[in-house]
Order: sequence, then C-alpha cells, then structure tokens
Amino acid sequence: MYEILAAPISTFEIVLAFVGAGATKTLLVGVVIFITATFFVEVQVMYPLLMIFLLVLVAFTFALFGFLIGLMSSNFEQMSIIPTLVVTPMVFLGGSLYSLDMLPEFWQTVTYFNPVVYLINGLRYAFYGVSDFNIWISISSMVFFLIICVTAVSVLLKKGYKIKS
Repeated sequence: MYEILAAPISTFEIVLAFVGAGATKTLLVGVVIFITATFFVEVQVMYPLLMIFLLVLVAFTFALFGFLIGLMSSNFEQMSIIPTLVVTPMVFLGGSLYSLDMLPEFWQTVTYFNPVVYLINGLRYAFYGVSDFNIWISISSMVFFLIICVTAVSVLLKKGYKIKS
C-alpha cells in the first residue's frame, strides 16, 4: 500500500483501481454462475440491460463496502466480523427467499431499513418484472449507497486513516 501512496496518482484513481479489480472478479463469477444455471434451468431475463446495470452497480458498491471494511480493520478477525454478523443476516432477512408481502406489516416496515432489500428487489424486477416496490426506489437507494461508500473510502484514504502513522 505504501508504494501505491507514493505513486503520482490521485486517491480516486487508487480507489477505482482496487474497487475495479474486485468488481471485475465479482462480475466474472456472476457470469459463470449465470451461464452454469442455464444448463440446469430455463432462465429468462425480462430486462437484460437493467440486469447488467444493476449487477455492475451492486458489484462496485459491495467492492467499495469491502474496501471500506478493509481500511477500517486492523486484522483479519476484525475484517471478518462485518460479513459474518452483518451482511449474512441482512441477505437472509432481505427478501431473497420470500416476498415481503408474506411478512406482517410491522416486519415489512423493519425490512425497508435493510439496504439489501433494494438490490434484491431490483434484480427480481430485472429478471421477472415483479418487485415489492417501484424499481426507481431500488436504483436510487443503490446509487445513494454507492455514493456514500465512494465518499467514505476516498476521505479515509486521503486522510491516511490507519495507513499513515
């Protein structure tokens, strides 16, 4: 990391390089899984351009979120706490395995504070044309989360948080 900080490139370019590498790997894995799935089930995508846009958006957002966790962690144990105790429950409670309409009204309201709900419903809409709420809510919330992550990572990296002693 110190060699990269000494290079004559901006903080944004450093973030873009790391996040671009992570997002590219994620997209390649997603494409392989999608192609493999077509051998076993019939897969139809209603809005393929929307699906590609959402996959790229989700890949970059989660790569940024992972980069942010890596910047703020001192060791591997601290880095693994967030995915284990936060992200995994958010995925299972985000409507990935059920529709939000199946929940009681109170739990529906609680679930709307889970950011994973918006990406799952966006992708569900891209594949099937069905969503629990307007697709623009999903897109805008994911773009908002992306902007928050870009800003946080850029500010922390520019200040040298846990990098410069």
